[in-house]
Amino acid sequence: MDKFMQIMLTPAVQAAEDRYFGKHQSVEATHERDAISPDVAAKIASRDSFYMATTNSDGWPYIQHRGGPAGFLKVLNPHQLGFADFKGNRQMLSTGNLDGNDRVALFLMDYPNRERLKILGHAKVLDVRGNADLADQLSPSPELRARIERLFLIDVVSFDWNCPQYITPRFTEEQVRAAVKPLNQRIAELEAALKAKS
Repeated sequence: MDKFMQIMLTPAVQAAEDRYFGKHQSVEATHERDAISPDVAAKIASRDSFYMATTNSDGWPYIQHRGGPAGFLKVLNPHQLGFADFKGNRQMLSTGNLDGNDRVALFLMDYPNRERLKILGHAKVLDVRGNADLADQLSPSPELRARIERLFLIDVVSFDWNCPQYITPRFTEEQVRAAVKPLNQRIAELEAALKAKS
């Protein structure tokens, strides 16, 4: 968290804090970059989507949603993430933006647990041709391997967890199905008992 705040607390941000709160946060210089711990790696592996921000050559930010099977964003080592990029709308916005500025911000939401993980890093895009071993490693499943066009590698600089305030819990169909399964079983038992009495 210290590295994340060291990067984010620019003089302009501190001036805004002074203006609104009468004081600003300060963070002492800290380590070069954050290492992904096993706990954080497990959280990343449980996500089935994330948002990635890049900036174009005119300075405009662009945010793209990425989704796939849980764990498609892979922790390759304590300082690197990777994911496979599949055939899409062929606009190449993120890929093109990264040619001019390799900085990315990732936003991973865990709605049921009301958690959000923010990651800052430097990304590079590799063509799947000539990187078959890495493509195999980053493929979320064997049946998706043939659809991979590019590979994204992100060297993590820092990350931070946000507080749960204002995160509305949301659940996937699978999570809802698991939650109501005991209720459906109980309903079936009661219906069978009523039928037996008839």
